[in-house]
Amino acid sequence: MMADNEGIPVEVVEVRAKTGIHGEAYQVMCKVLDGHDKGRVIRRNVKGPVKKGDILMLLDTEREAKEIRAK
Repeated sequence: MMADNEGIPVEVVEVRAKTGIHGEAYQVMCKVLDGHDKGRVIRRNVKGPVKKGDILMLLDTEREAKEIRAK
């Protein structure tokens, strides 16, 4: 099991869309770099500025964000 302060590194491979009430978050596709889901690409919502190639530390890689659809 993982310690409280550790995370799983993921690399942002694509920034998909802005989300949130005021556009303060981004929906991104991330490639998991370590752990039991290594190599898997997941969709997550990220608050704050982010760009392709950034490394994020996620507490879990099992949850995935719903796809944003155009209205």
